[in-house]
Amino acid sequence: MKPTIVVSGVNFVDMGPLSIYRDALSSLVASSADTYEIIALVNRQTLLNVPGVTYMEFPDIKAKWIRRIRFEYFDCLKLSERLKPALWLSMHDMTPRVHCKRQAVYCHNPSPFYRFSFREALLDPSFGMFMLFYRFLYRLFIHRNTAVIVQQSWIREAFRKQYGAQNVIVAHPNVDISPKITATTPHRTDSLYRFFYPALSRTFKNHELLLQAVTLLEKRGVTGFELVLTVDASSNRCGAELFRKYKKLHSVRWLGIISRDQTYELYAKSDCLLFPSKLETWGLPLTEFKGTGKPILAVDLPYAHETIGTYDKVAFFDANDAAGLASMMESMMLGKLELQPVTAPPITEPYASDWAALWKLLLPQ
Repeated sequence: MKPTIVVSGVNFVDMGPLSIYRDALSSLVASSADTYEIIALVNRQTLLNVPGVTYMEFPDIKAKWIRRIRFEYFDCLKLSERLKPALWLSMHDMTPRVHCKRQAVYCHNPSPFYRFSFREALLDPSFGMFMLFYRFLYRLFIHRNTAVIVQQSWIREAFRKQYGAQNVIVAHPNVDISPKITATTPHRTDSLYRFFYPALSRTFKNHELLLQAVTLLEKRGVTGFELVLTVDASSNRCGAELFRKYKKLHSVRWLGIISRDQTYELYAKSDCLLFPSKLETWGLPLTEFKGTGKPILAVDLPYAHETIGTYDKVAFFDANDAAGLASMMESMMLGKLELQPVTAPPITEPYASDWAALWKLLLPQ
């Protein structure tokens, strides 16, 4: 009988995490199906349907946290005793209790490393509680792992410092850029210079910095531009507070939540991407907007530098300096801002450029 690999992702049902899970299984089948039996723990098999994989469905786990905790710390132990895997990879942050030769966890969520202010806690108390809960969950059983997998170097350093994790592998995600994102110049009937920031209203997304910058520009009499936001005032307390304070700004267009296709259309219609978020696992719009070949103004934080990598039309601003950002926006509109060509630095080992490389690091040699 072939040895077994178990890959667990029962909490993934949509969007980016599900795509990462599918890529992981496809790569594992391509490299190791002849050597290993591959078992995937999933919410529903139809969400993935990668051939060459044996699926075990757990459709009720995602509904309640208590079910997830029972699954990770009790049910998985029983499963591992029955399946006796050579490797158990948990794809979603938590390190389960299992008996196996090698164990690894893929950690997506950077929130435990975010410094939360009192004001942010008032605006988004659920995020504050979630962040503290995740700090505990990350710590629980983390030293059982042969490897901890993260998407960026700064998160690796945070895991080493906060949890004492040793073998932390950086694995950049494979981002498929939609063919709808192409190098374009804005096509429009107006003469407005358009800044775009696609992000939901969460405190760490730092919308207020942009709105403070626009407030300063309007007070100085600067016109001929607009800031397009995908903020829905009815979605949560944070969105409602942003709209209440800044709804009188003439240069802001509040779109509400939009689809992916609408986001791609706005990439084409925009002159510049603004990205002030203080916390991201990756920062997908930064990668996507590079495909347009147009300028990016990004927050000067480690995740943004690593996500942008190599690009010749970018400038960075302080996460808390609205006046500095306002000046950069005005200079950008006038064509006077000096953009900084940047080059991606090499990532120190252990590093995996794709799933094939990651499996080589995880599997016994």
